[in-house]
Amino acid sequence: MNSSKVFECQKCGVCCKGYGGIFPTDQEIEAIAGFLDATRDEFLSRYCEESGGRTMLRTAENGSCIFWDELCQIHPVKPRLCKTWPYLKAVLVDRNNLAVIQNACPGVSKDVTYEEFAAAVREFHSNDHAD
Repeated sequence: MNSSKVFECQKCGVCCKGYGGIFPTDQEIEAIAGFLDATRDEFLSRYCEESGGRTMLRTAENGSCIFWDELCQIHPVKPRLCKTWPYLKAVLVDRNNLAVIQNACPGVSKDVTYEEFAAAVREFHSNDHAD
């Protein structure tokens, strides 16, 4: 099964909701700040908060990432975790994570088998799509 049969983004923003947190790396912070034409300090002050001693992107009152507004407003420079969705390595650790992802994301095929999805995850990461 090719990757377009496994996942086709619906641009619905479901993956942008939740309080799990996006913890950008220093490199991602610099890239997003530059994209927004902000200094690092301005970016951190306006769009981030500390959680467990780590910098996390703020969540809007509706539970979405602060950069979600009908579409991702920082799409060209979004953090690695966002680029990786739904090809999370957690599926390779626990096959039950596929059901969680399928239930959360309308773009993930309900017909894909675990083996097919796991193969797509491995292929995605071997091609370094998230970089």
